[in-house]
Amino acid sequence: MNAIQPAIHPSIAIAVLLQEARAVLVELADLLVDRDALGLRVADGAQLLTDMPAELGGSGDQVTPGWLFRAGLAACATTSIVLMAAAEGMELAALEVRAGSRSDTRGLLGMNDEAGRPVYAGPLEMHLQVQVEAPGVAPDRLRALVERALACSPVPCMVGQAHAMAVQIDIASA
Repeated sequence: MNAIQPAIHPSIAIAVLLQEARAVLVELADLLVDRDALGLRVADGAQLLTDMPAELGGSGDQVTPGWLFRAGLAACATTSIVLMAAAEGMELAALEVRAGSRSDTRGLLGMNDEAGRPVYAGPLEMHLQVQVEAPGVAPDRLRALVERALACSPVPCMVGQAHAMAVQIDIASA
C-alpha cells in the first residue's frame, strides 16, 4: 500500500475515476458461446472464459460467473477504500476484502421449492469482510473510513440497493 498512497492525489484520483467511467460506457462485452466454454469478449479482443462446477454440468476448469461477480464486488470495495485512505493521507499497512454469498442451487436449475414456488436464482445473502490495518490510526477512524468508502463504491452500492434491470432482447434472423 505504501507505493499507492504518494501516487494518488485526490484530484488525480477523481480524474482517473472519471476517465475509467467513460471507458466503461463505450466498452461493450459480448458473450462468447462455443461447444466447450462460455465467456466474455471485450471490444479490445480480450477474453475471459467461465465455466460451471462439474456437479452442475460444467468442467470446473474456469471460474464461475458468480465468482467473477464476488471478485468484482471485493475489487471495487478495495479500490474505494484505498482511494479514500490516500485522499485522507492515511497509510494502510494491510487491507484484505473478502466477498461471499449464499445461494440455493435449485434456483439456478429452475426448480421449485416444496410448496411449488420457483426458487430464487440470485444470492439469498451477500457479505463483505474487511480486514484493515493502519498503524497509529484509531479503530473508530478506520471503521468510519471503510464505511464512507463503501458508500461511494459503485458495486457495493448496487448490491446493497439493487435496482430493476432493463433487459433488451434482440433476436438475430438466420
